Amino acid sequence: MTGYLLLLLAVLAVLTAYFGIYRARAAAVPGGQVRIKAHSRPIYHGLNAAIWTAVPAFVFLLVWLLFQNSIINHLVISSFPGADAMDPAVANLQLSEIRQVASGNIFKQPTPEVSAAAEHMRSLQSTSTYLMVALTCCIAALGAFLGFKVISPRYRARHSVETAVTVFMMFSSLMAIIITIGIVGSLVFEALNFFALVPVTEFLFGLRWEPQIAMRADQVAGQGAFGVLPVLYGTFLISAIAMIVAVPIGILSAIYLTEYAHPGFRAVAKPLLEILAGIPTVVYGFFAVLTVAPAIRDFGAAAGIASSPNSALATGLVMGVMIIPFISSLSDDAFAAVPRAMRDGSLALGATKGETIRKVLLPAALPGIIGGVLLALSRAVGETMIVVMAAGLIAKITLNPFDAVTTVTVQIVTLLIGDSEFDNPKTLSAFALGLVLFLVTLVLNLIALRTVRKYREKY
Repeated sequence: MTGYLLLLLAVLAVLTAYFGIYRARAAAVPGGQVRIKAHSRPIYHGLNAAIWTAVPAFVFLLVWLLFQNSIINHLVISSFPGADAMDPAVANLQLSEIRQVASGNIFKQPTPEVSAAAEHMRSLQSTSTYLMVALTCCIAALGAFLGFKVISPRYRARHSVETAVTVFMMFSSLMAIIITIGIVGSLVFEALNFFALVPVTEFLFGLRWEPQIAMRADQVAGQGAFGVLPVLYGTFLISAIAMIVAVPIGILSAIYLTEYAHPGFRAVAKPLLEILAGIPTVVYGFFAVLTVAPAIRDFGAAAGIASSPNSALATGLVMGVMIIPFISSLSDDAFAAVPRAMRDGSLALGATKGETIRKVLLPAALPGIIGGVLLALSRAVGETMIVVMAAGLIAKITLNPFDAVTTVTVQIVTLLIGDSEFDNPKTLSAFALGLVLFLVTLVLNLIALRTVRKYREKY
């Protein structure tokens, strides 16, 4: 019902805009007389009427949906027999059973009290839906009436529309900030709970990562070790391999497409190269597991090198292919931003094309290239699907790229799979890892943005 109601609001807004434009044009030439000079174009009057029609009704709909379930649940549980003597946990369980019965998911015969409460809930939901539709349509109709009423040649419709757009952009910015603060706050809160159980020094400087501890009295497990250094080492090892693959290929491909390639070839090759950025990471993960990892294992066996089925080298190679478009595209933009006069001046002084690229273009575009490389590195550090499918689970510090290592994202996924209890170090350590990963990627992004901004106007 909510989807149909939103569609109805959209249709009403479009119709209101159309008739608002028509009425504004008619108001500018009253009774076929001389045209009156209007303050705003008819399109602004139509948009203003559409805003008055859709926005108040949409805001009311959001508020209604936000509080509807809470109010219905409160009314249902308050009328349930013995609700006053129930603990909050018991009341929540009872309410969950009532919701299941009301939605038709009956696994066992409900008690008469539960059946009556479910029927009461269905009745309240139906009444709430009808009221929501009726009130939303009334508000939309009232907004359309007010929007039409103010249409006149001297009404400042353009100012009204621009004010509404400004308020919407401010609201969007505020929501982005609030969501970011909420994400960081949730990470910090749970990480502090973890550090209340595990010392910070052990987490930051420990050399063993074995979070498998006993969560119940009947389980047999180790005591647990939460040193993050082996996990960070595996993350940066795989990222370093990926950057070794992606940086030269990305920069060289950008140089070729910018300076050497025919415009027709560039028009075809550049989109094809950027298609790599649109391939889902799970496809890269399948490619790493089914093709690259067996080839690396066979190569290591042939060379007499001990290799693991899931190696850091296989994961890094596939991840490097994935981030090639990031470096190539950003490097291409950096080369294109270098003024043409610098190229022409170098060639006029007798430099060859290769010397111009090495001694003029690369130094001039270096800040943009560095920024692109750092952004690609942060993308590699935060990659999840490829490393979950192709990397290992055992945290170790090894110099052998044919060996298996683990990463921060692999451990986060592993720790939060299955039944999770948020009162033990094993589960809470995932939030500490998430906080570390967030800080690492944030620092890399800040360095990249600062580098680009600092030198953007220099050339």
